[in-house]
Amino acid sequence: MNKNNFEVLEIGKAPLTIEALVSAAEKAGGARLWASAELEKRIDEGAAFLDKTIAEKGGIYGVTTGYGDSCTEVVSPEHYRDLPVNLTRYHGCGLGDFFDERTTRAIMIVRLNTLAQGYSGVSSALLRALSFFLEEDILPLIPQEGSVGASGDLTPLSYLAGALIGERDVLYRGKVRPAAEVLKELGRPLYSFRPKEAIAIMNGTAVMNAVAAGAFFSADYLADLSCRITAMNSLALKGNVYHFFRRLFEVKPHPGQALAAEKIRCAMEGEGDSASRDGVVPARIQDAYSIRCAPHVIGVFYDMRDTLRRLIEVEMNSANDNPIIDPETRSVYHGGHFYGGHICFAMDSLKNIGANIADLLDRQLALMVDGKFNRGLPLNLSGSSKSLSYNHGFKAVQIAASAWAAEALKNTIPASVFSRSTECHNQDKVSMGTIAARDCVRVLELGAQVAAAALLAAAQALNLRFGKGSLPETAAAETCGRVFSYFAPLEDDRPLDGDLRKTVEYIGSRFF
Repeated sequence: MNKNNFEVLEIGKAPLTIEALVSAAEKAGGARLWASAELEKRIDEGAAFLDKTIAEKGGIYGVTTGYGDSCTEVVSPEHYRDLPVNLTRYHGCGLGDFFDERTTRAIMIVRLNTLAQGYSGVSSALLRALSFFLEEDILPLIPQEGSVGASGDLTPLSYLAGALIGERDVLYRGKVRPAAEVLKELGRPLYSFRPKEAIAIMNGTAVMNAVAAGAFFSADYLADLSCRITAMNSLALKGNVYHFFRRLFEVKPHPGQALAAEKIRCAMEGEGDSASRDGVVPARIQDAYSIRCAPHVIGVFYDMRDTLRRLIEVEMNSANDNPIIDPETRSVYHGGHFYGGHICFAMDSLKNIGANIADLLDRQLALMVDGKFNRGLPLNLSGSSKSLSYNHGFKAVQIAASAWAAEALKNTIPASVFSRSTECHNQDKVSMGTIAARDCVRVLELGAQVAAAALLAAAQALNLRFGKGSLPETAAAETCGRVFSYFAPLEDDRPLDGDLRKTVEYIGSRFF
C-alpha cells in the first residue's frame, strides 16, 4: 500500500486488465514498475543483445538508419544517440485538445507495460524513468490529434518521450511547467536515450489502446444503466414484463441478448418470471420497439463484450513496436506490430453499439413526454399543479437528447475505411485506430448525456405514476431513489442543465 492508502498497480508483475488500468489511471501515483530483479534482468538482456548486434552486424532499422522512408539513410555510430532525440523533436507537431489526466496516465501505464514485455531492446533504466513519472504524477501534455495509427501513435507519444529528456511541457501539481524544470526541482537528471529507446516509446499503439480501454469501461456501465432505465420506463408506461421473460429468449439464444432481458426484468420485479406486478395492469398487449426490443439493442454489447475485451487486453499486453528485439532467439524481427487494426475494429464496432444504445434511450424518452404514447402521464412529464399551457416539463430536454443522439449516430462512420497513404508511401496503409478510439469516446460521452436525460425523465415519470417511495423494492426503485437523492422532482419549469451535468458526472463515477 502507498501513502494514500490504495493498492498501487505494479506494472510487469502480471498481465494488465482493463479494470486494473482504469483504476490505476484514476489516481495520482496509482502505478509503478514492479521492483523485480527477474524483470530487470529480462529487460536488460534485450538491451545487451541489441548492443552486441549493433556492434557486430549493424543494419537495424531506427537504430543505425533513419526512420520510415529514410531507412536507406545510414547513421554513423557517433550519431546513434542523436537519432532518437531528433525523432522526438520532429514529431512535435500534435494539435487539438490535450488528453485529460486519467487518459494520460493510462497512456503511460500501457506504454510501460508493453515495454516490460522485454522485446523492445530498451534498458531497465528507461522503464524506471517512465515509472518515476507515474509515481510522481508528472503528466506530459499530449495532444489528441496527429496520429494515423501506424507506425503507431508516433506524434502523441513523442510528447511522452520528449518529456523524459526535458524537452516538453508537463502538468505537475496542477500547473503546466517545462519538464526540465520539474525534474531539476525533484533532483532527477534528464534521461539520455540509448539507441532505439525513443522509437520504442513512440512506435506503438499505447494511445489508442489506453483510450480504447477507457471507452470499453464506460460502455460496460452504460449498457447496464440502460437496462435499468428501460425497466424504469417500462414500469412508468405500464409496460409488459413478459417482453423480457427468460423463456422468450431461450428460443433466440444470443447470450448477451438474454442477459440484457434478464437485467431489465429483474430491475422491474426482482428474481423469477411472473405474469404481472401487483397493482400494475399492462396498458397494451405489446409495447413499442424501443421498450420491447431493448434487449436486442443493448444485448449486442454483452455479446461482443468478451471479443472487445480480448482485442484491447491482448494489445496492451503485447510488444508492439518495431523492430522487435528478441534476446531469447537472438533475433531482430522487422515487422509491423505498431499497426492498430484490432483496436480500430474494436472501436469502430463499439461506437456503433454505443450510438445505438443512445438512440434507444432517446426514443424511450420521446415516448415518455408524448401525451399520445405515454399512457396517461402528464404531457411532457410536467409535474406542475398549475396550467400546462406555460409549463413544459421535459419538452426541451427531449429535444436536446435527440440532438445528442443524432451527433452520436453521426460519429459512427468507421474510421478504418479512411486509411491514408503517408510518409512518402512507406506508411501506405494505416489503421486510423487512434481516431476511431477518440470518436468512440465522443459517442459514449454523448450517450452518457442522453442517458442522463432519460434517467431524470424516468424518475420523474415513476414519481408521477406511483408517487415517491411507493415502488416495490427493485433495482429500478433503488435507481429512482438515487436520482431523487439530489434531483428535486420537476414541478414548475426550471433550468435543468445543472441537474443534467450532475447526472452525467454521476454516470461517470458509477453512482447509480
